[in-house]
Amino acid sequence: MATRTPGHLTGAPVLTAADVRRDFGAVPVLAGVSLGIAPGEVVALLGGSGSGKSTLLRILAGLDAEATGEIDLRGTAAVVFQEHRLLPWKRVAANVALGLAGPDVAGRVARALAEVGLADRHRAWPAELSGGQAQRVAVARALVREPDVLLLDEPFGALDALTRLRMQGLLRRLRAEHGFAALLVTHDVEEALLLADRLLVLEDGVIAEELPVHLGPTRSPDDPAFGALRRRLLDRLGVPAP
Repeated sequence: MATRTPGHLTGAPVLTAADVRRDFGAVPVLAGVSLGIAPGEVVALLGGSGSGKSTLLRILAGLDAEATGEIDLRGTAAVVFQEHRLLPWKRVAANVALGLAGPDVAGRVARALAEVGLADRHRAWPAELSGGQAQRVAVARALVREPDVLLLDEPFGALDALTRLRMQGLLRRLRAEHGFAALLVTHDVEEALLLADRLLVLEDGVIAEELPVHLGPTRSPDDPAFGALRRRLLDRLGVPAP
């Protein structure tokens, strides 16, 4: 189903999907999803619980062999899940280096941990980390692979509100520094507006709506334009106004 092209062409989508379908038994979850993500673009995927957001991300990551359709990934991808999925019997640096080969792995790991603010925790065990620290290790594990696109499945959903805000800020900084593209699956409308260039709403197994986010580089929930777009999305998702 998937094809991979070494590197990616300037201006061409780094990731495309065409007519992606997935049934679970007699229940169709994805009924023909098509999308494209440009190099450096952050796209947020919204939808109600059970709409198929995480299913679609797993398909795009090549983790679901039962799906049909066409996926074209130009370059490399890395995945960050809601759970950090660190191996408890490996120290932090070894978790980040998992599966890596080639020269200077230790140097690459050290740089990735420094970028997420954990340079001094390379010898720690996962059990010694807070939830936010463990998720930062998961982000470092993705970054060290220098992906063209990050696939993020509710990456901050299990964190407390303050840690979540810090992690959102970290992702914005890392995206600005590295220029990777990203697909962010989230239930949080404000998170989508803070991080994404474009919003997709998944409904009834298809992309039901697509919205560009024109809020400028400095985004704040206090901005009237932010609030108006937030309300539009909440209405689209069936969340009534208070």
